[in-house]
Amino acid sequence: MLIRIYPDNPNTREVRRVADALKAGEVVVLPTDTLYAFVCSMEFKRSVEAIAQLKGFKLKQAKYSLLCASLSQASEYLRPVDGDTFRLLRSCLPGPYTFIMQANSNVNRNYQNANKTIGVRVPDNAVLRAVVEEVGSPLVGTSVRLVGDDREVEYLTDPELIHEQFGHLVAMVVDGGIGSAEPSTVVDLSTNEPELIRQGKGPIEL
Repeated sequence: MLIRIYPDNPNTREVRRVADALKAGEVVVLPTDTLYAFVCSMEFKRSVEAIAQLKGFKLKQAKYSLLCASLSQASEYLRPVDGDTFRLLRSCLPGPYTFIMQANSNVNRNYQNANKTIGVRVPDNAVLRAVVEEVGSPLVGTSVRLVGDDREVEYLTDPELIHEQFGHLVAMVVDGGIGSAEPSTVVDLSTNEPELIRQGKGPIEL
């Protein structure tokens, strides 16, 4: 199912329709401020496992992020951070960044890396953030990019082509317009010194 939601004014009825599917344990494709992403509710391990299968990974091998509506919401799932780290987060979010952070007990261990960290995103995308707010908790997500995928970039950025490829495997694909082909910038904030893991769409100075 392909649903169009305009990012400049997300339709409340359609946002609720997507949120209801997620709260029922379905997997959905949503736009972000970078690549489109497979997303599901935090509450359903089977949904997270379904995303791992879509990506061709075992559950523990998949790299998930918590997709949050705000930094305030994200902080509910993270261990406390120092002032410098908080200022960096506040200056970058919402935006095209993934910050690797120390997770607290509110994050199911199935979504954590071996060292109890989790990627955290607050995308600058009104559609995704509206859906997260309607769900009431962060979503678990990972990009639609597949390992070894050599298809044209349009299959990562055009929601109609994404629907053609994955529509039969997910509950719905949300068309929020053509996405970016550039991934997020990844910064590890889980240790004492910030470390740039991947330079992506978001500029960063550490």
